[in-house]
Amino acid sequence: METADTGAHAKFVLNGPEGDFDPRITAHRGDLADIALAGKMFAPHYAESMPMRCSAPKAMIRKQSGKDHEAISELLHGEDFHVLDIAGDWAWGYCGHDGYVGYVPVHALQHQKKTPVPTHLIFARAALIFMEPDFKSGVMKRLPMGARIACGEPSECGNFLKTGKGFVHVHHVQAIGTQVVFDGSNGTAALAEQLIGAPYLWGGRSGDGLDCSGLVQMILALTGVAAPRDSDQQMAALGEDIPEDEALRRGDLVFFPDHVGLMIDKDRIIHCTSHKMQVIIEPLKDTVARFAKTSEQPILARKRLS
Repeated sequence: METADTGAHAKFVLNGPEGDFDPRITAHRGDLADIALAGKMFAPHYAESMPMRCSAPKAMIRKQSGKDHEAISELLHGEDFHVLDIAGDWAWGYCGHDGYVGYVPVHALQHQKKTPVPTHLIFARAALIFMEPDFKSGVMKRLPMGARIACGEPSECGNFLKTGKGFVHVHHVQAIGTQVVFDGSNGTAALAEQLIGAPYLWGGRSGDGLDCSGLVQMILALTGVAAPRDSDQQMAALGEDIPEDEALRRGDLVFFPDHVGLMIDKDRIIHCTSHKMQVIIEPLKDTVARFAKTSEQPILARKRLS
């Protein structure tokens, strides 16, 4: 990563007053900012990012450096992270898939030049990486749904793909850029159903633990749709509004205050809720009734993806 000093090395002039920026996706802090923000936001120093990739099965992204600070999202194996600063055991930067800014343990990252470009996504709830192309062989590691891996040619038996030093079963991965279809034209609901019972984890977005918007972001990614991280961002960016007099369908998104879920059919919703601390299916009317206790408008929006 290269830092540009605003005084000694270069001059950056604001082209007008600073606009409104979402701090969740704006790589700017008191002492440093992404060089892409030069001329838009003032900072004593600007840095050009170092392209890294997550080499751990997953890593929590935190608001501040240190394991005792709040988790705000999660980086999954094979995902890109653009590092702007490293201090001790922590790297500060932003995610390549959604621009989310935060701190990640340095040991969970490797430079992109030292890691192969991912070719496949884990679409099963989890995938095991075997030592040999044989389900009876030893297991090297476990990767959660949503992780990205680089796969080579199929094994002689055709049931496994080589990845790094191990093998993954073909039934657990899909090529990046392809769309998994489980139930006709819309696979999102079926993907979400695989996660019933998965634990609620604030900031989580993998098959091992997730929050409401992490669930939606991950399953949409598996069907080829890039989604923002948080529910308010998703409500603003995804789909088209469904008229009030129109019934909901399987795969529709329903947004509540700081919450989002996915319809299984016209009456039931699947979501990851802190109310039950897991992914559940329940009648939509029950969800609405809970939010009605604290909000005059329980449902903020109903969206349909094309």
